[in-house]
Amino acid sequence: MPSFDVVSEVDLHQLTNAVDQAGRIVANRFDFKGIEASFERDERTVVLTAEAEFQVTQMEDMLRTALIKCDIDPVAMECGEPETSGKLVKMSVVLRHGLDNAQSKTIVKKIKEAKMKVQAQIQAEQVRVTGKKRDDLQQVMALLRDADLGAPLQFTNFRD
Repeated sequence: MPSFDVVSEVDLHQLTNAVDQAGRIVANRFDFKGIEASFERDERTVVLTAEAEFQVTQMEDMLRTALIKCDIDPVAMECGEPETSGKLVKMSVVLRHGLDNAQSKTIVKKIKEAKMKVQAQIQAEQVRVTGKKRDDLQQVMALLRDADLGAPLQFTNFRD
């Protein structure tokens, strides 16, 4: 029986590329010359450090642009509040990974409301969708792409 998994993942290699790219942009920008500004990545957390709060917000936009260029959906970003410590301002950005229980239930509910001939079941941080026809599964993919669920979705493990 054909099936696929609905997941929400962030590719760590692409995240590293995006952080490096944003760091190069900061190093080359004229308004950041002579200013202590940096991006530090630890797993799925990126810490933005600068001398002023408006610079940190500019760096957030640079990171968002770099994520888009590296095919990471910026919807996955959870930005914290800028915190002042001494002469530096820091802000942490966490990239969400996996579907939480509420999002999984919303996905299953949307599929059931569409009354398609498929089955959806929650498996940890993903949702498995199975059906008899490949066309039904492709309709579910289109339905979920159009839905705004607050998390970037990927469709993996497609079996025919």
